[in-house]
Amino acid sequence: MTEDLSPAERYAAARIRAAEEATELASFREMYEFGLDPFQIDACKALEAGKGVLVAAPTGSGKTVVGEFAVHLALAQGRKCFYTTPIKALSNQKYSDLVRRYGAEKVGLLTGDNSVNSEAPIVVMTTEVLRNMLYAGSQSLLGLGYVVMDEVHYLSDRFRGAVWEEVIIHLPESVTLVSLSATVSNAEEFGDWLDTVRGDTEVIVSEERPVPLWQHVMAGRRIHDLFEEESDHGGRGSARREVNPDLLRMAREENSRTYNPRDRRRGKMVREADRERERRSRGRIWTPGRPEVIERLDNEGLLPAITFIFSRAGCEAAVQQCMYAGLRLNDDAGRLRVREIVEERTASIPAEDLHVLGYYEWLEGLERGIAAHHAGMLPTFKEVVEELFVRGLVKAVFATETLALGINMPARTVILEKLVKWNGEQHADITPGEYTQLTGRAGRRGIDVEGHAVVLWQRGMDPGALAGLAGTRTYPLRSSFKPSYNMAVNLVQQFGRHRSRELLETSFAQFQADRSVVGISRQVQRNEEGLAGYKEGMTCHLGDFEEYARLRRDLKDRETELAKQGAAQRRAQAAASLERLKPGDVIHVPTGKFAGLALVLDPGVPGRVNGHRGYEYHEGPRPLVLTAERQVKRLAGIDFPVPVEPIERMRIPKSFNPKSPQSRRDLASALRTKAGHLVPERNRRGRAAAADDREIARLRAELRAHPCHGCDEREDHARWAERYHRLQRDTRQLERRIEGRTNTIARTFDRIHALLTELDYLREDEVTEHGRRLARLYGELDLLASECLRAGVWEGLSPAELAACVSALVFEARQSDDAVAPKVPGGAAKAALGEMVRIWGRLDALEEEYRINGTEGVGQREPDLGFAWAAYQWASEKSLDEVLREAEMPAGDFVRWCKQVIDVLGQIAAAAPGAEGNGGSTVARNARKAVDALLRGVVAYSSVG
Repeated sequence: MTEDLSPAERYAAARIRAAEEATELASFREMYEFGLDPFQIDACKALEAGKGVLVAAPTGSGKTVVGEFAVHLALAQGRKCFYTTPIKALSNQKYSDLVRRYGAEKVGLLTGDNSVNSEAPIVVMTTEVLRNMLYAGSQSLLGLGYVVMDEVHYLSDRFRGAVWEEVIIHLPESVTLVSLSATVSNAEEFGDWLDTVRGDTEVIVSEERPVPLWQHVMAGRRIHDLFEEESDHGGRGSARREVNPDLLRMAREENSRTYNPRDRRRGKMVREADRERERRSRGRIWTPGRPEVIERLDNEGLLPAITFIFSRAGCEAAVQQCMYAGLRLNDDAGRLRVREIVEERTASIPAEDLHVLGYYEWLEGLERGIAAHHAGMLPTFKEVVEELFVRGLVKAVFATETLALGINMPARTVILEKLVKWNGEQHADITPGEYTQLTGRAGRRGIDVEGHAVVLWQRGMDPGALAGLAGTRTYPLRSSFKPSYNMAVNLVQQFGRHRSRELLETSFAQFQADRSVVGISRQVQRNEEGLAGYKEGMTCHLGDFEEYARLRRDLKDRETELAKQGAAQRRAQAAASLERLKPGDVIHVPTGKFAGLALVLDPGVPGRVNGHRGYEYHEGPRPLVLTAERQVKRLAGIDFPVPVEPIERMRIPKSFNPKSPQSRRDLASALRTKAGHLVPERNRRGRAAAADDREIARLRAELRAHPCHGCDEREDHARWAERYHRLQRDTRQLERRIEGRTNTIARTFDRIHALLTELDYLREDEVTEHGRRLARLYGELDLLASECLRAGVWEGLSPAELAACVSALVFEARQSDDAVAPKVPGGAAKAALGEMVRIWGRLDALEEEYRINGTEGVGQREPDLGFAWAAYQWASEKSLDEVLREAEMPAGDFVRWCKQVIDVLGQIAAAAPGAEGNGGSTVARNARKAVDALLRGVVAYSSVG
């Protein structure tokens, strides 16, 4: 090829090669056995040119190579590099990778749990740690040249996303930012914002998977391709993807076999031949069992595989099912190697805890090459599973979707059992973004020629909808940024109020809001043109039809208002009747899911401490009842649209336990015997208020007297008038949205500033002593923690009692259990918890007054007492077996909550009065003792080797 070039061209090419070889990128490329992809080279060149970069690429494509080049540049320039990740497990993994490459003396780790070599030139940390360092003005920031933000798309996370924006906004200008993201559909918009706040930023997007992905559906014993063979399975070309006609035919056949109850009512009988055909057809299509799926994939050479099951219990059950089916995916040599690794990694766990942690059952599964992976597992157990999977010694993992968040565990095949998951409120279809993220684990770069995504056939499956999920690339990045109390005092302390306001206006949230205003403004202009046309259509030759239409609306509004007043009156009567209920009253629940006979166990009246979290009800009476069907439920006002009166009385045995099925069965049986025959009185409605209302009579008279009332085209004009009114209302709403989206973040900051000023945390640009304490407290309930310190709520508590109280600031139950109040320590701890709840109630009322609420992500949620007893027991040196048995909680959850309590205790120890060693406060000293008391056994097992 070079022979065809002229001498001048050969000389120019040689100069280019020599220039490239003199770059840091050239020496960096020599560290890898494989060549870099074009998007990696482009990003690295931009970095070496002094630009920031945003790299958006699919999972497993090698984005982290760009982050590692930033590390390489920092070391070459004698500067520091901070590598941030969203989760501790990912930090630990990246720390281990960098130690292997650069040596332990050059790499540090900071995750809240661990602090290793924190002054090293390369430090891996969670994003929250860097945020805290920025606010504290840490000396470690001196000499910082590069910050890598891995998984930066986490800023969409509604709970933690704000931290990413805080870091991006507050990093010194001299720091070059490397942002690594999953494929998002608005990468250019995010890049434009980074360009605004960080300076010159190169946006590099790669949508090409390094390993092609084939999509399948497994029905019965067969694995069907989702798309036809000649279409674009790998997602590399532009071929049109057609759904496999075999799958569409199977779906049609299944739908045609669906039983129709009307057939039976009409007297039609399905013929024997049809039934036989159906049986044969059913023999080909069914949802295969978990062991059957793994066995089939093993035979096809498609292991290792990750099966995503959206339930922890489902993951554990899947491992048991595979073991009961006799599945063995490892040979004898593999089993011995597994045992060696497991025993080495778990050597620090005391023998007496192994049985409690389910160690032996877990080890048996690992030896067979099968494991679960979910947040309820002990961190050490999860890390062992990850290590064995990467080594090929575990070949089938059943995991919840948390595994898809960054952990380096690529597989040859990913299996999705269902396309529906519980989102915390309801069962909802997974989104295209979630589908892409889950199936992105399929295909190991440098190992597999192709990856495979297998969806199991389910009754009612729509292959077309699945193809839509698999073919959609829409995953927009949406900011979840909101100011918090801690953020407000830290900003005012560093920049003053005015500059803080300006900084918040530079957030990605405000950037997106401002951009959306442009589209809304165009819609307002179109609406105004439409209003002119509608006004012409409602013109009446007899008079002012707009005035006539307004009278009609006023009449309708008045009738609606009276109807609402009547409904409110009935609700008030119903609430008053609920307040009169007593334990032992037999009532008839009029409507709702639990309508029918019920026995009142607890009236649930406001002003009394009730419920599983130990705080008062503010929304009215919520009686706890036993239904005739043996269910114990906490009812709400919505279940009682009309007043309720007791129809009988019953004695509730002292031995009654609402958690005992036998106890519920016996009492429900007695309830049916005692009152099952009684019929409640029907509630009669009185005369409607509208019949006697003077305002309605006046409006009707004015309508009849109006000139337009006699128009022959009155109803046509009225339809145009109604359209005009609706469009005018919509236009006003759009105008309010424009007003609302301008300076939204700053307005929220102003309200927070005003509340903190009233509580004497701030005085304009000055941060008070109380404010400086709040600046050291990070967390969802930062202001509540500060107020408790200020009021001396925790003074005189023992370390174990303090741990119990602090747990209420971090713990959130996965599922609420209104039936039973949580167990809490007695004495001083119980009194302190009660006082915390009262302080929260006062703050909640203040937030309502200043229009700061939970929907803005700023308000203080209700403290949850559900972990108080477990924290108290563990800090009191009780055994793991005893604590877990009483807490009814998986070991992984227990460890995670303990570590969060330890983190907040550390903050309290630093922020409490007398933390510097002077003053008479006991809180700081006992917080440190509580940390030591909690940091033992399973909680103390370090996750860094």
